[in-house]
Amino acid sequence: MSRIGREPITLPAGVEVKVEDANKITVKGPLGTLTQTVRPQMTVTVEGNTVKVARPNDENEMKALHGLTRTLIANMVEGVSKGYEKKLVIVGVGYRAAKSGKTLTLNLGYSHPINVEESDGVTFDVPDPNTVIVKCADKQKCGQVAAEIRSKRPPEPYHGKGVKYDGEVIRRKAGKAGK
Repeated sequence: MSRIGREPITLPAGVEVKVEDANKITVKGPLGTLTQTVRPQMTVTVEGNTVKVARPNDENEMKALHGLTRTLIANMVEGVSKGYEKKLVIVGVGYRAAKSGKTLTLNLGYSHPINVEESDGVTFDVPDPNTVIVKCADKQKCGQVAAEIRSKRPPEPYHGKGVKYDGEVIRRKAGKAGK
């Protein structure tokens, strides 16, 4: 059996999981509600404060889906209880971020500022002008919004300027060799 798939998911206090027909899973918690439809071959059962996922046979595809299904449900449970966040660091002279209301304004060296709106449970936090924290209950959405912000000015290898993830290492290149 899959080591990940056979591990039961323990539900923290305040989190409720419902399995509806066609394997539509709804997870409610203090930070919101998430729904996900998983493959019909997987059997999801809720017993007390644990959720278990079972597979029908030992084919390779079923083994892969077993671990995937369990991980998706575990991510939803963690998202509605603790939430997810991605930290972005802005490097460069004159590059900065500011938040006013629900709008994140990025000055990234272009002739115009870039505005990003909060939507669908995604919130931005700007503790200082060179740091942006993206917070959300949905892990996939949090990563997607952070990737879209990073794509506005990805870090370049010569000076290291741009928007990067916290902890990301930028491989630097040497510039032109002078005489």
